Amino acid sequence: MASRLPDSPSLDRLRRDARRLQRAARSGEPDALAFLSAWHPAPTSTEPESLSLHDAQLACARRYGFAGWPALVSYVETARGLSADPAAVAEDRLRPEDAFCAFACLQYDERDEPPRRARATALIADDPSLVDRSVWAAAAASDPVAVRRHLDADPRLARRRGGPYRWEPLLYLSYARLPVLRSAEEVLTVARLLLGAGADPDAGFLWRGLATPFTALTGVFGEGEQGPHRQPRHPYDATLAVLLLEHGAEPNDGQALYNRMFTPGTDHLEILFRYGLGGPDRGPWRRRLGDAMETPAQLLDRQVRWAAEHGYVDRLELFQRHGVDLSGVVLRDPRTLPDDVNAKTGGRTPLHEAAWDGDLARIEALLAAGADPAVTDDVHGGTPLDWAEYAYQHDAATLLRRRTAGEAEPPA
Repeated sequence: MASRLPDSPSLDRLRRDARRLQRAARSGEPDALAFLSAWHPAPTSTEPESLSLHDAQLACARRYGFAGWPALVSYVETARGLSADPAAVAEDRLRPEDAFCAFACLQYDERDEPPRRARATALIADDPSLVDRSVWAAAAASDPVAVRRHLDADPRLARRRGGPYRWEPLLYLSYARLPVLRSAEEVLTVARLLLGAGADPDAGFLWRGLATPFTALTGVFGEGEQGPHRQPRHPYDATLAVLLLEHGAEPNDGQALYNRMFTPGTDHLEILFRYGLGGPDRGPWRRRLGDAMETPAQLLDRQVRWAAEHGYVDRLELFQRHGVDLSGVVLRDPRTLPDDVNAKTGGRTPLHEAAWDGDLARIEALLAAGADPAVTDDVHGGTPLDWAEYAYQHDAATLLRRRTAGEAEPPA
């Protein structure tokens, strides 16, 4: 079973949760009894008034996707040494070379946005020697001369963790998104230097302890829940991904698949299928985390369902060509508008979603059908225009700003 643990799982907190469940069940609290009924493998064989701690722990473990308490404990203990939380880094206390890395790289939280990367560019412009003081800064800058100099002095640096996030250099290369681009050859040269010196092509970390690893391949492919402008793919994502895969990176990369599923396109999938996506997962993360990770079949099932729900026909056709089972899949026509264009799902309207996606045609269609551009979502209190601006969807924001101001459409 795939893990469903919360962010930054703590054994102490999980133990307290199990003890609270035990006490609540013994007291006959309805919520506790319902929890046992849902998650204990043999709820009718347990007497709530004398529920053992073992049974409470078993129910909690199964709630989080583990076969039992020992498996959950093993995962949390393993994850402790592999976890990273970029948001927990005190950026105001960093040395300049580490601050450069932090601002240059995607963190996968709400702080990811273009101005941070511009700060990184300003830092290195003010002090180009940053790359000479840190192999991690040299990798984030994709500087082949500086990286070669560091590795010539100590080849072991290719696998050493450091910088603000305690990452290996290959991760800083993969997650960096500087506005001033290096050439593709410079980036690939840095990657080859690191891999040639022993860098792990499957290098990665567990973001806040969650069981889907953020690998170098994840960083290269980019994108995610914050949208393609806040969390862009690497400018040379295809060639860099192929290089990693040719050096043995595992193609069943669940986080890369998840991050790229929100926008149309099949280029990343075509690359991953070419190198074994959907086949046996023989990567090191599977050996470390076992059943806490989704299987290749589960990864593809999630992809198929998302593609069908969002009308990604080309993606479904690709899955079918590669033998993925599409039986029972119902494709939604993305041009179909809901009966109530102002109805909210998850606290937001279809116009919020179209604004976030920057889908100009759908925004136009929704507005023509009576969608309210001034409606606010239930979580953040933002209008569709606010959502477009937050996502750096500039064309969508321009369109919505004009409509929100009540301007008439120009004549055709």
